[in-house]
Amino acid sequence: MFLPFFIPIPIPLNMCSQRRSCGYQVQPVVMLGSLPNDFLRVAPTQAQSQEEADRAAAMHLQQQMIAQSRHSAVGRLQVSIVSAVLNKNYGMTRMDPYVRMRIGHQVLETQTDVNGAKNPRWNKTFQVYQLPKGVNTIHIEIFDERTLTDDELIAWVHLQIPEVVFQGETIDEWYSLSGKLGEKQEGMINVVISYTTAPATVTPVMMMPGMYQYPGYTSVPVYTLPPAQQPASAVPPRQISEEERKQLEEMFPSVDAEVVKSVLEASQGNKEVAINSLLQMQES
Repeated sequence: MFLPFFIPIPIPLNMCSQRRSCGYQVQPVVMLGSLPNDFLRVAPTQAQSQEEADRAAAMHLQQQMIAQSRHSAVGRLQVSIVSAVLNKNYGMTRMDPYVRMRIGHQVLETQTDVNGAKNPRWNKTFQVYQLPKGVNTIHIEIFDERTLTDDELIAWVHLQIPEVVFQGETIDEWYSLSGKLGEKQEGMINVVISYTTAPATVTPVMMMPGMYQYPGYTSVPVYTLPPAQQPASAVPPRQISEEERKQLEEMFPSVDAEVVKSVLEASQGNKEVAINSLLQMQES
């Protein structure tokens, strides 16, 4: 389809006189034909062309990551440091214990249980992704946080990750602690270990609409990752009744009452789990 369009073309005037300077007269010219593809279009600037190239490169990289993730899996080792029962309170005041855990080259720490003394509770869960090949040991150390002096190492234990954990089984055990009192004589610590494997997920890359502008520099587009989801709030522990505590104390008269109470609280009031834990403590 042919559409007429007008293009103003300046045409010089042929008539000039000595008193008047020569000028130009603009006359419209009608041309028939199809409109060109770039008619009335502004050519993109260098910055816009670079932005399009960056966007195309980011999309290509994301497609490659998605393709690779279909043939790979990511393992996640989850370790929960629940609580401990210590045999001695070191220092003049009640201890402020915290746990330092090392898995491979990763060093992780719990929060400090202020005035936790011999029955500290942490309920801290760590996520370790892509566990290095050959790493099957968890090193746990309990420190007493000090104010005027260096933190004191109270107890420690080296755990071998059971093979059943990598097969999907969750291990909830009490482990004996070593320290100044001797090998496996410092108390016990409750640790929960599990392992899951899932296909690798790719986090999409999105481009921010804004650009950073600096005088004398070309505008640079900013690429960032979507904001991480906030973890769900922790469920408060269930209150343990006096009757439940007395029942366990009657079943284990040789175990200190504070130890029974700590184990029952660590098991969230689950009597079966608490009984198994106390039996393991007596056997060790």
